[in-house]
Amino acid sequence: MKKEPFTIKSVSLGTDARRGLLSTERGVVLVVVIILSAVVLLIMTTLIYMVTTGTQVSGLQKRYKTALEAGAGGSDVFYQLIALRGQEADTNAFKANLDSFNLNTDLTTPGACTGVLSGATYTGLQAKLLTPSTSWGVNCDSSISIDPNTPASYDMKIELGTTTKYSVYAKIVATTEGNTGGDIGLLNKGVVSANTGEVAVMPISYDYAIEAVAVNSSRADERAKLSILYEY
Repeated sequence: MKKEPFTIKSVSLGTDARRGLLSTERGVVLVVVIILSAVVLLIMTTLIYMVTTGTQVSGLQKRYKTALEAGAGGSDVFYQLIALRGQEADTNAFKANLDSFNLNTDLTTPGACTGVLSGATYTGLQAKLLTPSTSWGVNCDSSISIDPNTPASYDMKIELGTTTKYSVYAKIVATTEGNTGGDIGLLNKGVVSANTGEVAVMPISYDYAIEAVAVNSSRADERAKLSILYEY
């Protein structure tokens, strides 16, 4: 039996079939191009968002740190006020000295604020400086919030800066009584020379819980808040 040789026959496609295949290929390419374009656009949008957000965050951090430094500087001034122990003449002289440097100082503790220590009643800033907060009257603001528009909500305000000014508000919200507010020199030996076996008086500090807020005078959203425990 004679076998026929194996041959491959070419099949030619018609014009319509070729057009159909070409259209299908073009459609697939178009879909791929659209997908790739969408991916590239997404990547570019993400990069632009990251750069923009990074710039905004850097600006926010810079403004916050500037306000924070202003708050720290204002707190240093407030510590000096605490050291005056509420003595009227010294306090007035201190305020006048600050105002000579255009710090526009305000001392706003209400005179109706009262506190009691060893049977003696103190008023105003002295009440907060010399008496424990457990003895304060209702007119002594001890809340941790400070409202720049309400002078009774803080004890002191100063303005720092030249071109850009920061208003710094501070107040004492709690006081723990100690024995370091008077003559420190009498705490160790009393009024006599030290003798063998003499027991020295243990100094106990006054402790103050202080709240401070620094605000850019021209931008209320640029601010920093500090909570401070100060040992005197």
